[in-house]
Amino acid sequence: MAEQAVREGLKRSILLRLQALRRVGASAPREAVALLPVLRQWQAARLEASFVDVLADPAMHAAGRFFLSDLYGDRDFSSRDRDLERIMPVMVHLLPGSLLVAARDAIGLHVISQALDLRMSTAMAERRWRRLDVERYGTVYRACGLPRLRARQIDLVVAVGRSLDAAVRRHGVHRILRAARLPARAAGLAELQGFLERGFDAFDRLGGAERFLARIEAGEREVSRRLFAAHPAPFGP
Repeated sequence: MAEQAVREGLKRSILLRLQALRRVGASAPREAVALLPVLRQWQAARLEASFVDVLADPAMHAAGRFFLSDLYGDRDFSSRDRDLERIMPVMVHLLPGSLLVAARDAIGLHVISQALDLRMSTAMAERRWRRLDVERYGTVYRACGLPRLRARQIDLVVAVGRSLDAAVRRHGVHRILRAARLPARAAGLAELQGFLERGFDAFDRLGGAERFLARIEAGEREVSRRLFAAHPAPFGP
């Protein structure tokens, strides 16, 4: 009974986050939405450069690439999120709790990232900026403000990593994921299945996630601190 109550609580949390994500998107100004690809492509390139040491480390490469493509990337995650909402009543009874927690935190991260990105792209639209450089990025970052929400964004990045690491450590999770591959595709849930498999496989290769997560957390908190402080080299050493 206790485990079922936990699972139902996770289901409600995920569905509430998906509803929040829809509200964020529905209220966005058209000009801001049009500039999102410009902003996200710039951010993706910045992160690729910031993660160069992670990607060069054979032990951390796969996890770094997963973070860049599935958590931080400039991809459209709407298909994955629709999958989650549609399959949640079934998924909550099939997946290990650690993967449900990872799904919850990934959606929570997407809600915050979407809201912050839209505030930044709105600031770009107000200034009639159609391209970014380091100085302009810092300007719209500070115009967006919300330092506590920025800190929460980083908290959730780390939380997703810890949940995936916990799933790796649980016996039988890998077998459950593999067994779900064909049914997931048949049900039209390939994007969600791919997200979970990529995350699990990446963290399985780490052999323990703390060093990787400490690097990501420390690096991104320092970048945020420098951006808010108008540091002339926010992404530099």
